[in-house]
Amino acid sequence: MNVKALLERKGELAKKIREFSDAAEGRDFTAEERQNWDQLNDDFDGIEAAIKREQEVEDKLQRAEEEAEQRNRELRDSIGGNRGGRDTRDEEAETLEERRERVTRDGFSVFCRSGMAAMNAEQLRHMQERAIQADVDVSGGYLLPPGDWVAQLIKAKDNLTFVRQYATVMPVTSGDSLGAPSLDTDVEDGTWTGEITSADEDTALAFGKRELHPHPLAKLVKVSRKLMRTSSIPPEQLIRDRLAYKFSVTEENKFLNGTGAGQPLGIFTASDNGISTDRDVDDDNNETSITADGLINAAFKLKSQYWTTARWIFHRDALKQIRKLKDGNSQYLWQPGLTGGLAGTILDMPYDMSEYAPNTFTTGQYVGALCDWSHYWVADSLAMQVQRLDELYAVTNQVGFIGRAETDGMPVLEEAFVRVTLA
Repeated sequence: MNVKALLERKGELAKKIREFSDAAEGRDFTAEERQNWDQLNDDFDGIEAAIKREQEVEDKLQRAEEEAEQRNRELRDSIGGNRGGRDTRDEEAETLEERRERVTRDGFSVFCRSGMAAMNAEQLRHMQERAIQADVDVSGGYLLPPGDWVAQLIKAKDNLTFVRQYATVMPVTSGDSLGAPSLDTDVEDGTWTGEITSADEDTALAFGKRELHPHPLAKLVKVSRKLMRTSSIPPEQLIRDRLAYKFSVTEENKFLNGTGAGQPLGIFTASDNGISTDRDVDDDNNETSITADGLINAAFKLKSQYWTTARWIFHRDALKQIRKLKDGNSQYLWQPGLTGGLAGTILDMPYDMSEYAPNTFTTGQYVGALCDWSHYWVADSLAMQVQRLDELYAVTNQVGFIGRAETDGMPVLEEAFVRVTLA
């Protein structure tokens, strides 16, 4: 089912939910009506998830078509990656940098398919010039991928990891860390004085520092030799997609739950370097469940200045609890997104759902958060290497590719975050 059909189905379900609610206004649901109500809401949630999934698929298909078109142009210009099939007039029109980029890109494709031994002298020379280390390990094949390949990997990660869509993401282009001063303690408000009275001295002003060190992240992808040889999809695209998925889910987990030791510092980790326990709100929540009053208390813990950009983050189990909250007449309090294609909100603020958000409903546990993600910083190192392993998986007729990247993340201003805690 395409996105348009899913949106139409979502609108139909929203209308049914509204009609169902209006029909039962002023009385409790019967057992059968409650079951039907829950089923309608589950179907609505499923449609929302399907819409997001289909949009991601359409984005990937579009990228694949663009890459295939680019690849066909390159193959027409250079049969087998060599000079023989190219028009000499095209070569004359190329700048030195354009030629270097083309030869490097073709060489990386050959490297992915058949290894370094299949690369011609020009491709090998340009790839070695781009090597991460000056002394290239020819047998190991540590090579820096072409710039456009790396850019596509980063773009794919952004699509798969919701934190990156809202966080402040910055590259570390020099040095090994990214630092910024922080105003830890501000001066007090001014005091009214007489005409010749001196001003009170204030020594509270204090500065600190927030520093991010991109940490190594690695993942191994194995591809069968037959697929490498016969696939109509470029193998580097397959490798990129799998690395993008593995890196994105690993990052999302640590952006939420990381300890900060050799990995990002997550928002659900209490830390004086990130978000302290002063930002935890458990007032009016129960020992095993979230309450409407508890959500209101959490919302008003956050300054109003952050409300326009704040977003809730919950596990689907927590959202299910919130969806089931009822008023004194046993009517459900929350009916998100019932007006056509409008996104669902909680207390007028949008929400995100992650499988990595906490979902242990016991005393003192975190069960959600309200975040202005612009104050969560992500630092990426631009260095990335791909290692091809030919012999290690020869017995299973596979080729291994190890992708490595470096990233770090942390909340840099704790007052922009509030955590929902059970009593």
